[in-house]
Amino acid sequence: MPRIPLPAPDDMSTAQRAVYDRIVSGPRGKIQGPLRAALHNPELADRWQALGALLRYDTSLTPRQSELAILVTGRACNSPFEWYAHRLESERIGLETPVIESLLAREVPDGLIEEEAVVVAFAAELNAHRSVSDAVYARALAMLGTVAVVELTALVGYYTMVAMTLNAHEIPLPEGVTPAFDLPQATLR
Repeated sequence: MPRIPLPAPDDMSTAQRAVYDRIVSGPRGKIQGPLRAALHNPELADRWQALGALLRYDTSLTPRQSELAILVTGRACNSPFEWYAHRLESERIGLETPVIESLLAREVPDGLIEEEAVVVAFAAELNAHRSVSDAVYARALAMLGTVAVVELTALVGYYTMVAMTLNAHEIPLPEGVTPAFDLPQATLR
């Protein structure tokens, strides 16, 4: 159960409904996950969806590269909803089950081409250390180019924000879906 109410289309303000309509008429085709929470501030939701659409659908990264980075981030952030949604998307675009299962286990998948392997290494280091080593950065730059490295960094940052929003507000998985892993409870010491 979410920690906050999630606006339903029939209960939305005019501004919320305008953003909702833009989202469902775009490449996503539906609204789920963090945008449901962001709709409490329609301007935030509108800018969020625009940035998300750019990073997910309109970069120089291939769909496979993007989904690899998103899965690494969803798992690093312990976000069951992000993992669920992007596992489905990864399967839809043909990412192999053993690759997905390796990422779920927080292991480096076998059989990736070099450009995909560097995406996984870059995303894993950025998530683990909030930066990337010189060696991995240089490999990414050489294989992907400057624009893609900038886009990859933004993609990982964006999906970190997505994961934090999903986790903080406890946005539920669809009914009947079991989380792929447990969400650790946050504690301050």
